[in-house]
Amino acid sequence: MDAVTIARWQFGITTVYHYFFVPITIAMSMLVAVLQTIWVKTGNDAYLRLTKFFGKLFLINFALGVVTGIVQEFQFGMNWSEYSRFVGDIFGAPLALEALLAFFLESTFIGLWIFGWDKLPKKVHLMTIYMAAFGTMLSAVFILAANSWMQNPVGAVFNEVSGRAELDGVAGFLEVLTNPVLLVTLPHVLFAAYMVAGGLMAGIAGWHLAKINRDGEAREGDTAAYRFAAKFGAWVLLVASVGVIITGDMQAKVMTQVQPMKMAAAEALFNTTTNAPFSVFTIGNRDGTEQVFAIEIPGLLSFMSGHDEVQGVNDLREQFAADGFLRNDDTQTTLQQQYASILAENYDVNPMPNVPISYWTFRIMIGLGFVGMAAAALILWTLRKGRLPKPSPLWTLIMFAMPLAPLFANSFGWIFTEMGRQPWLVAGVMPTAAGVSPTASPAEVLFSMIVYTLIYGGLAVIEVWLFLKYAKKGLPDVAPVEVQKDPDAPLTFAY
Repeated sequence: MDAVTIARWQFGITTVYHYFFVPITIAMSMLVAVLQTIWVKTGNDAYLRLTKFFGKLFLINFALGVVTGIVQEFQFGMNWSEYSRFVGDIFGAPLALEALLAFFLESTFIGLWIFGWDKLPKKVHLMTIYMAAFGTMLSAVFILAANSWMQNPVGAVFNEVSGRAELDGVAGFLEVLTNPVLLVTLPHVLFAAYMVAGGLMAGIAGWHLAKINRDGEAREGDTAAYRFAAKFGAWVLLVASVGVIITGDMQAKVMTQVQPMKMAAAEALFNTTTNAPFSVFTIGNRDGTEQVFAIEIPGLLSFMSGHDEVQGVNDLREQFAADGFLRNDDTQTTLQQQYASILAENYDVNPMPNVPISYWTFRIMIGLGFVGMAAAALILWTLRKGRLPKPSPLWTLIMFAMPLAPLFANSFGWIFTEMGRQPWLVAGVMPTAAGVSPTASPAEVLFSMIVYTLIYGGLAVIEVWLFLKYAKKGLPDVAPVEVQKDPDAPLTFAY
């Protein structure tokens, strides 16, 4: 394998692994804040126990997310230096804001939340977890702004003297932050994160309720607390699922406009079709240019894309050969237009992504999302009228599936998003092969990929062990929270 292929594998492995922690961090921080708010309002220690319980799981996840996230930015200098040189003026701006504003905001206030239980007044302490939760969402804004620019490079111009893409002033930066792709991707990602966190809360609580039913005994207040957590988490998952479906429909329409090839690949639509059907199952030929067999729902793809006529893979390839990269309405962004002649002169690009990967990751994403929804509906039905779930291997499997199905749906969604953009790092501007570091040899990149994979494997063992250990321990005992009057009293780690 060449350096480009190995570098892509390394970035894919580290990114997918890191993203296992991201949705839990984003949404669980807010759900823990809600639990603590109920405790502050009611004074009921059951909600304090739930706050401490799920707060500990959130902190375990947050710690691993920070460690794995740092590696992501290292790779831009290690393996993708040409990409960093070309787009650093644009791509670096939101990443810098993410580090300087969002990450410092969330890390500072998480520290105050951890150590401030007996140092800060209740309402001030409550504010710290809300600020941390806000910081996680602000971080998502800047990260997604950078990624959305790669999907639709707006607000940028090409500097012929430096040979780099640059922001078109303040107006260009505002255009990056109001990118149509960002405006639909951000709510879609946030709702998807709440599916995971809601499923995690409901799944753990549902498992404990079955254990209580099996053992026939529980500490005072445990059953009611777990019942609340299970129902609360299940409702969060279901409501977030509706948000995911609505924003997913909006995202499909924007994707059709800015990346028609990605939509065509996602549906294995090889030829331009009016009243295009949605493919439930398609088998193509080996080179991915022709449909062999398909099960389809008539007209649904045209509805999803917002266009009666949907362009197919083969027709888009012919269009690219004749006119270069064009959006669905035959327009280009300023950067795409300015760089078109250089692209045509220096690169021989096959504009078609891997159709089977795009097609199946899209469907796996949707299917796993519905599995999570079904599990949430089941737990609500099971807990109706004060009932408890019956312990069984099947129930345990469903409780594990409730968070894992939407979590893996998130991962497959991102694999589709990034693989469907290929062969581009920056859609219509920079091919992936052009962005790799010219001095990085295949052996060097392979070595770093192996090292990262082994380290991440070890971290995965630690993460899963810690998570399962404290999830099984159940709700902690809590003492009355009293603010220390002595300013010289040592800090107390509350977890």
